[in-house]
Amino acid sequence: MAGRAQRSAAGPAPGLLLPPPPPPLLLLLLLAAAALIRTGDGQNLVTEDVTVVEGDVATISCRVKNSDDSVIQLLNPNRQTIYFRDFRPLKDSRFQLVNFSNSELRVSLTNVSISDEGRYFCQLYTDPPQEIYTTITVLVPPRNLVIDIQKEIAVEGEEIELNCTAMASRPATTIRWFKGNKELTGKSEVEQWSDMYTVTSQLLLKVGREDDGVPVICLVDHPAVKDLQTQRYLEVMYKPQVRVSQNYPVQGLTREGEPLELSCAAFGKPQPTDMRWLRVDDEMPQHVVVSGSNLLISNLNKTDNGTYRCEASNAVGKSHADYMLFVYDPPTTIPPPTTTTTTTTTIPTTITGFTHLPNSAEELDYGDLSGTPVLLNASTEALPTVQLSNASLAFRPDSRAGEEGAIRSVDHAVVGGVVAVVVFAMLCLLIILGRYFARHKGTYFTHEAKGADDAADADTAIINAEGGQNNSEEKKEYFI
Repeated sequence: MAGRAQRSAAGPAPGLLLPPPPPPLLLLLLLAAAALIRTGDGQNLVTEDVTVVEGDVATISCRVKNSDDSVIQLLNPNRQTIYFRDFRPLKDSRFQLVNFSNSELRVSLTNVSISDEGRYFCQLYTDPPQEIYTTITVLVPPRNLVIDIQKEIAVEGEEIELNCTAMASRPATTIRWFKGNKELTGKSEVEQWSDMYTVTSQLLLKVGREDDGVPVICLVDHPAVKDLQTQRYLEVMYKPQVRVSQNYPVQGLTREGEPLELSCAAFGKPQPTDMRWLRVDDEMPQHVVVSGSNLLISNLNKTDNGTYRCEASNAVGKSHADYMLFVYDPPTTIPPPTTTTTTTTTIPTTITGFTHLPNSAEELDYGDLSGTPVLLNASTEALPTVQLSNASLAFRPDSRAGEEGAIRSVDHAVVGGVVAVVVFAMLCLLIILGRYFARHKGTYFTHEAKGADDAADADTAIINAEGGQNNSEEKKEYFI
């Protein structure tokens, strides 16, 4: 044993063949391959990562700064040479040379798919050799976008569930909800299948009648696509909305003896099919006429006071609207004013008239024109007298004028006529009096008592008068 060990240490056993030493050229190639290690921070070799949507074109660029005419080549993720300088060893026609020079090798890849994703290597044969990689990321937009709704037709007040699904995307999508222009919040779940993601978002929505016909939008946020959305229009059923309107009288109060017409309008989904009128807490009066959606009372009276209700119903429910009726008193009628003028002849002369003239038409409206005798003259001559009878021009305002704001006024033309007649009569009287006093002004002398100045008494004066009784008929004096 010791002898064999010594022989082994001394040299090879007789007849044992040793491998020949490697040739110098092969040794150099091995050293060069060992030197081709990745230098991510290469001093002269530059490239960028590429992000591309599935089906589009990706461009890979290997650029050299301060080029010294070294050889550039491009390798795929499997380290197969795509291009060596301007020569393409790989038999994949999707790779095409875009540009080749001493400082750049640019290659395009058309119809990119998920299998093309990975690292691509740029190599520069320098001393020592340099290598840098670029990463191609492939984006896959959602294959389909679908909204599922729990109930196609919802009823007002219900809570419905909507689900929006974006299938087979990469990376996972973000789903946003909108109702009209208002953004809502949903709950999302993500499922991964191989390299793809499926996202489902759930939205719980309580609907009302205002949501009928409003679109609910599912919008996708994804780097591979813009403005990808789908929408569903809500269909909501709701009970009727009832409104009562007064057709006649159009404005003003409802008065006793006047007609009243009401109309009822109802809107709902589905459209109301049953409409009826009733009187709350009492029976409908027999003289009330109901025709479809209209209610007519031809002659109002106090017994019609109360609340009248219009009811409408559909498949969802029933609604109503009330009208409260209060009948007011009828308007007051104003009697027309009357005036009477009479003319008499009396002694002494008097005028029955106003103690004072009215200052305005308002005094006539609310005053009492009472006649008061006024002595003008005690002469023995008969004078015409003008008497104006009492004219009671009274205005009785409506007892409910304060409530309805309507004030009745008297006819001022009639009042003006009365004043004009009074003034005219007084002017005529003044003219007659002026002419009377003008004609009887001064002292008058006659010869009837001539020769009777010295008579002792009246009888003697008459007997001694010039001419006596025989000439009495011849001496007469007339005044015109």
